[in-house]
Amino acid sequence: MLLPNPPDGVIDGSRHLYAVRVYYEDTDLSGITYHANYLRWFERARSDLLRRLEIDQRSAIEDGTGAYAVSELSLKYLTPAKLDDDVTIVTTCTQMRAASCRMHQRALRGDDLLAEAHLRVGFVSPEGRPVRQPEEWRAAFARFGIQEGE
Repeated sequence: MLLPNPPDGVIDGSRHLYAVRVYYEDTDLSGITYHANYLRWFERARSDLLRRLEIDQRSAIEDGTGAYAVSELSLKYLTPAKLDDDVTIVTTCTQMRAASCRMHQRALRGDDLLAEAHLRVGFVSPEGRPVRQPEEWRAAFARFGIQEGE
Protein backbone atom coordinates (compact mmCIF):
# COMPACT_ATOMS: atom_id res chain seq x y z
CA MET A 1 0.00 0.00 0.00
CA LEU A 2 1.34 3.41 -0.98
CA LEU A 3 1.11 5.91 1.88
CA PRO A 4 1.54 9.68 1.52
CA ASN A 5 4.22 11.53 3.43
CA PRO A 6 3.19 14.04 6.10
CA PRO A 7 3.57 17.72 5.17
CA ASP A 8 7.21 18.53 4.68
CA GLY A 9 9.22 21.70 4.28
CA VAL A 10 12.41 22.51 2.41
CA ILE A 11 15.46 24.62 3.13
CA ASP A 12 16.23 27.13 0.40
CA GLY A 13 19.52 28.84 1.28
CA SER A 14 18.90 30.62 4.59
CA ARG A 15 15.11 30.30 4.32
CA HIS A 16 12.85 27.45 5.35
CA LEU A 17 9.67 27.05 3.27
CA TYR A 18 6.65 25.16 4.57
CA ALA A 19 3.37 24.81 2.67
CA VAL A 20 -0.08 24.73 4.23
CA ARG A 21 -3.56 24.81 2.76
CA VAL A 22 -6.49 26.60 4.33
CA TYR A 23 -9.13 24.01 5.19
CA TYR A 24 -12.69 24.59 6.34
CA GLU A 25 -11.66 23.87 9.95
CA ASP A 26 -9.15 26.75 9.74
CA THR A 27 -11.81 29.33 8.95
CA ASP A 28 -14.63 31.19 10.64
CA LEU A 29 -18.15 31.34 9.21
CA SER A 30 -17.08 33.90 6.61
CA GLY A 31 -14.41 31.60 5.14
CA ILE A 32 -11.53 33.69 6.52
CA THR A 33 -8.73 32.02 8.46
CA TYR A 34 -9.15 32.31 12.21
CA HIS A 35 -6.26 34.37 13.64
CA ALA A 36 -4.88 31.66 15.97
CA ASN A 37 -4.26 29.32 13.05
CA TYR A 38 -1.36 31.47 11.87
CA LEU A 39 0.35 30.67 15.19
CA ARG A 40 -0.21 26.95 14.56
CA TRP A 41 1.19 27.21 11.04
CA PHE A 42 4.22 29.14 12.27
CA GLU A 43 4.83 26.53 14.99
CA ARG A 44 4.60 23.66 12.50
CA ALA A 45 7.07 25.42 10.22
CA ARG A 46 9.55 25.96 13.09
CA SER A 47 9.22 22.32 14.15
CA ASP A 48 9.81 21.20 10.57
CA LEU A 49 12.85 23.48 10.32
CA LEU A 50 14.35 21.76 13.37
CA ARG A 51 13.72 18.34 11.77
CA ARG A 52 15.41 19.56 8.56
CA LEU A 53 18.40 20.70 10.64
CA GLU A 54 18.48 17.23 12.28
CA ILE A 55 17.73 18.71 15.71
CA ASP A 56 15.99 16.01 17.73
CA GLN A 57 13.63 17.91 20.03
CA ARG A 58 11.95 14.77 21.31
CA SER A 59 15.19 13.19 22.54
CA ALA A 60 16.22 16.43 24.23
CA ILE A 61 12.91 16.59 26.06
CA GLU A 62 12.98 12.90 27.01
CA ASP A 63 16.58 12.93 28.27
CA GLY A 64 16.11 16.15 30.23
CA THR A 65 18.41 18.34 28.10
CA GLY A 66 15.73 20.95 27.54
CA ALA A 67 13.30 22.33 25.00
CA TYR A 68 12.62 25.40 22.93
CA ALA A 69 9.94 27.81 24.14
CA VAL A 70 8.68 31.03 22.60
CA SER A 71 9.58 33.88 24.95
CA GLU A 72 8.59 36.88 22.78
CA LEU A 73 6.19 37.20 19.88
CA SER A 74 5.03 40.11 17.76
CA LEU A 75 2.42 39.20 15.17
CA LYS A 76 0.98 41.43 12.46
CA TYR A 77 -1.99 40.50 10.29
CA LEU A 78 -2.14 42.18 6.87
CA THR A 79 -4.45 40.30 4.50
CA PRO A 80 -6.69 37.34 5.35
CA ALA A 81 -6.12 33.85 4.06
CA LYS A 82 -9.31 32.26 2.77
CA LEU A 83 -10.74 28.80 2.35
CA ASP A 84 -8.68 26.69 -0.11
CA ASP A 85 -5.75 29.14 -0.30
CA ASP A 86 -2.26 27.67 -0.59
CA VAL A 87 -0.02 29.44 1.91
CA THR A 88 3.76 29.27 2.25
CA ILE A 89 5.36 29.90 5.62
CA VAL A 90 8.85 31.39 5.20
CA THR A 91 11.12 31.21 8.25
CA THR A 92 14.50 32.86 8.71
CA CYS A 93 16.80 33.07 11.71
CA THR A 94 17.85 36.66 12.35
CA GLN A 95 20.01 36.30 15.47
CA MET A 96 21.64 33.45 17.37
CA ARG A 97 22.69 33.63 21.00
CA ALA A 98 23.88 31.03 23.48
CA ALA A 99 20.41 30.27 24.88
CA SER A 100 18.07 31.78 22.27
CA CYS A 101 17.49 32.76 18.69
CA ARG A 102 15.37 35.38 17.00
CA MET A 103 13.29 34.41 14.00
CA HIS A 104 11.15 36.08 11.39
CA GLN A 105 8.22 34.22 9.87
CA ARG A 106 5.95 35.26 7.02
CA ALA A 107 2.75 33.71 5.69
CA LEU A 108 2.54 34.28 1.94
CA ARG A 109 -0.15 33.54 -0.64
CA GLY A 110 1.93 33.80 -3.78
CA ASP A 111 3.57 37.22 -3.44
CA ASP A 112 0.92 38.55 -1.05
CA LEU A 113 2.07 38.93 2.56
CA LEU A 114 -0.77 37.72 4.80
CA ALA A 115 0.86 37.85 8.22
CA GLU A 116 4.30 38.07 9.77
CA ALA A 117 5.81 37.31 13.13
CA HIS A 118 9.00 38.37 14.85
CA LEU A 119 9.86 36.09 17.73
CA ARG A 120 12.47 35.01 20.20
CA VAL A 121 12.75 31.34 21.01
CA GLY A 122 14.66 30.39 24.14
CA PHE A 123 16.17 27.06 25.07
CA VAL A 124 15.05 26.15 28.58
CA SER A 125 15.79 23.43 31.12
CA PRO A 126 13.01 21.09 32.28
CA GLU A 127 12.56 23.55 35.17
CA GLY A 128 11.93 26.39 32.68
CA ARG A 129 15.22 28.24 33.18
CA PRO A 130 17.27 29.46 30.19
CA VAL A 131 20.24 27.22 29.37
CA ARG A 132 22.78 27.10 26.54
CA GLN A 133 21.60 25.37 23.42
CA PRO A 134 23.53 22.19 22.62
CA GLU A 135 26.61 23.15 20.62
CA GLU A 136 25.71 20.86 17.70
CA TRP A 137 22.32 22.59 17.46
CA ARG A 138 23.96 26.01 17.31
CA ALA A 139 26.26 24.66 14.60
CA ALA A 140 23.22 23.44 12.63
CA PHE A 141 21.68 26.92 12.83
CA ALA A 142 25.01 28.44 11.76
CA ARG A 143 24.96 26.23 8.63
CA PHE A 144 21.34 27.32 7.99
CA GLY A 145 22.46 30.95 8.11
CA ILE A 146 21.46 34.16 9.78
CA GLN A 147 19.62 36.80 7.75
CA GLU A 148 20.44 40.21 9.14
CA GLY A 149 17.99 43.07 8.89
CA GLU A 150 14.81 40.97 8.75
